[in-house]
Amino acid sequence: MLGKKEMQNKPWYQYYDAHVPHSLDYPGINVHELLEQTALKYPHKPCMIFEGTSISYRTLSRLSNHVAIHLRHIGLQKGQRVGLILPNIPQFLIAYYAILKAGGVVVAINPLFRAPEIERILRETDVRIAIILNQVHSLINQLMQKFELTTIITCRTNNIDRLSASDELESEIPEEGSKQKYAQELEFIELLKKPEKTLEIENQISPDDPAIFQYTGGTTGIPKAAIGLHRNLVANTIQFIRWCDLKEGQEVIIAALPLFHVYGMVLTMNLGVALGACIVLIPNPRDVGSILTAIEDYKATFYPGVPSMYQSINQHPDVKAGKYDLRSIKACISGSATLHPEIKNTFENLTGGKLLEGYGLSEAPTATHCNPLYGENRTGSIGLPLPDVDCRVVDVDSGKIDLNPGKIGELIIKGPQIMRGYHNMPEETKFTLRNGWLYTGDVVRMDKDGYFYIIDRKKSLIKVSGFQVWPNEIEAVIASHPGVEEVGVGGVPDSARGEKVIAWVVLQGQKKLGAKEIIRWCRERLAPYKIPKEIYFIDSLPRSGVGKILRKELIKAYLNQ
Repeated sequence: MLGKKEMQNKPWYQYYDAHVPHSLDYPGINVHELLEQTALKYPHKPCMIFEGTSISYRTLSRLSNHVAIHLRHIGLQKGQRVGLILPNIPQFLIAYYAILKAGGVVVAINPLFRAPEIERILRETDVRIAIILNQVHSLINQLMQKFELTTIITCRTNNIDRLSASDELESEIPEEGSKQKYAQELEFIELLKKPEKTLEIENQISPDDPAIFQYTGGTTGIPKAAIGLHRNLVANTIQFIRWCDLKEGQEVIIAALPLFHVYGMVLTMNLGVALGACIVLIPNPRDVGSILTAIEDYKATFYPGVPSMYQSINQHPDVKAGKYDLRSIKACISGSATLHPEIKNTFENLTGGKLLEGYGLSEAPTATHCNPLYGENRTGSIGLPLPDVDCRVVDVDSGKIDLNPGKIGELIIKGPQIMRGYHNMPEETKFTLRNGWLYTGDVVRMDKDGYFYIIDRKKSLIKVSGFQVWPNEIEAVIASHPGVEEVGVGGVPDSARGEKVIAWVVLQGQKKLGAKEIIRWCRERLAPYKIPKEIYFIDSLPRSGVGKILRKELIKAYLNQ
């Protein structure tokens, strides 16, 4: 039984599913040891499937060992960062675990980024070795003219069938420490060959050592590298396996979320590997046909995603026609954006599984909250804090005053998955981490039972004549109109009011609506100062790799017109 004080401070415990304890034991291991443990238990089980080709856990373990040894011979030292610029292909998993085994730190980068974005990340994190998709090779060559990359390793997606056979080959490796360690450019397939000379690859790595530098806008919007420790990633993996009641050796996971994003990295890849699951790799998250086929063909049970992914499945004509059997789905996690109740209900009716809204951020890689699997899912809520996660709601201005349930304030978090800080940004770290608490920059409210609700990002606040306006609230109202597919809302400078509200609307199908109808809809549901002053109808909204609406892009385009 919960004590009275515990009930007051952590009311969420009483709504935990029966299988979820308040606290968990976390093994004192490194991320790559999750792979080694699973490879011993399930050596012949498929770890991943890509375009019909499967790779076993034993093969992944062996190939990542080979690459780790090659990286050490190239000159990779403990704590050095390695750029990983790949989509969801087998080489991502092989390289990821190899870098960690060799004592390196993974800096995962979106391969769709432009040269200035990639250059900034590589420069700020002092990357010297980059493992890249062949298609971005020319871009990397351009960057090499500006600063020193000692080694580029290129990957091709058309040689996947050669991966498991590469162990029979041998490669010559120069002596460690020689000046000419490698040619400047290598093919990834060469690193999969069995090394002629071996080196110790674990390098006395500790769970308190960095595993990833994950780029994020953080609480202030300035791009920065969040330092995720091995123990952070292991803890979050264990938390979510327990929360979702996932069964070792039995799950099939759809990996459509980009693995270069911490959400996909932890809740599909690391979680899947720790479970001994079969991970079905989908390189293009917008390829709904491939996702549907994968769910049906491989009997997928778990599919983390974002609301737009589930909506795309709901609206797919072949799904509506009943051409796909999606009933194997047991649980799906929705994050990165607000989950509309209609999307949730439709998807659950189609699959028979649960679609759980959750919450996380790169600074706590990756999840901190989720709705219960078997218990009550509250509409609009991101759910309850995970085991060992403590939360408070504090005033937005000072961040020091604790607010009562129902009051709106900033969410602050303490838990085993909280990052060490931001790389080379002591002031940003000091601002975000205060006395062990992570200030998330997200504005929330907690109900009396401990369910949390996102109001908006602190930095998204629009000030209209002194009133606080939260874009999420307006977006939810406009999105509830039957003719609206999706909407983005932002604030722009206004000489009379300080700021004014603008809405960008995408209509459903061939439906025609005018701005007056949207304004009328808002007037019936919002206070006058919250009603958009201008409405723009557009074909699509700019989104990030994990489906977040890029309000900054909308506002920037407006200001530049």
